[in-house]
Amino acid sequence: NNSFMDLPSPTNISAWWNLGSLLGICLITQIITGLFLAMHYTPDTSMAFSSVAHIHRDVSYGWLIRSLHANGASFFFICIYFHIGRGMYYGSYMFKETWNTG
Repeated sequence: NNSFMDLPSPTNISAWWNLGSLLGICLITQIITGLFLAMHYTPDTSMAFSSVAHIHRDVSYGWLIRSLHANGASFFFICIYFHIGRGMYYGSYMFKETWNTG
């Protein structure tokens, strides 16, 4: 079945069209790392710093999970700005059905 070969696609598709997929991956990563961090974090004012230090020192790969979560948030916003900017540059907002789905 050559259904992938027969689909019509625009000629201007490039790597910039993967930003929506990157946003989905970033969001899933943020949710998963956030759940892992929430298992060890204490939101009390007297224990918050200690719980972050505990995550860094005592939890296996806690430093990595926290770094992924912190840097993933920045990467998410970078991707969303580029995604919206690309949509505005190409005039995707004129097609309401496409604009509403992302």
